[in-house]
Amino acid sequence: MNKIILIYEWFIRTVLYFLPDIPIFMRFRGWLYSFSLQKCGYNFQITHNAIVRSSYSISIGNNVYIANNCVLLGGGIMELEDEVMIGPNCVIATRKHTQQNNSFRYGKAIIGTISIGRGAWIAANCTIVTNSLLPDYSVLGANSMLNKIFLNENSLYAGTPAKFIKKIERTDDNN
Repeated sequence: MNKIILIYEWFIRTVLYFLPDIPIFMRFRGWLYSFSLQKCGYNFQITHNAIVRSSYSISIGNNVYIANNCVLLGGGIMELEDEVMIGPNCVIATRKHTQQNNSFRYGKAIIGTISIGRGAWIAANCTIVTNSLLPDYSVLGANSMLNKIFLNENSLYAGTPAKFIKKIERTDDNN
């Protein structure tokens, strides 16, 4: 089954690669990916050169956007809640390598979970590794690496590894 899904993911990326990154085509790509995802909400937009692997273990909420050159590597549980926005060149991986005979090439993979909360924004060039959580309405600053669980909503996290920077004032549009 995993090989069939891999071929399907490759098919979507290859056949639709040359369609421009405008909302109608990005939504169409998202709709096609939805058949292989564990769960997928409406208005999932994904750019032409984003890579998704092991999508059967990835859950996507409503109004999620994934930018250029992003790589999502499932296998473990990955949850992107509603209104998540992922900037260019991000890598999100639910697996990490261990060493065997002084080599990471043949070490057994450790599989974990990643959860990105509602309304979170992951800025460009970020890496998120297994067993991490970015809380609701939070921002992961550009060039950061998230490798732990944070619980403070409405916060800015940044750095390598990421750490709490400050609380973000929340604005409501219902004024």
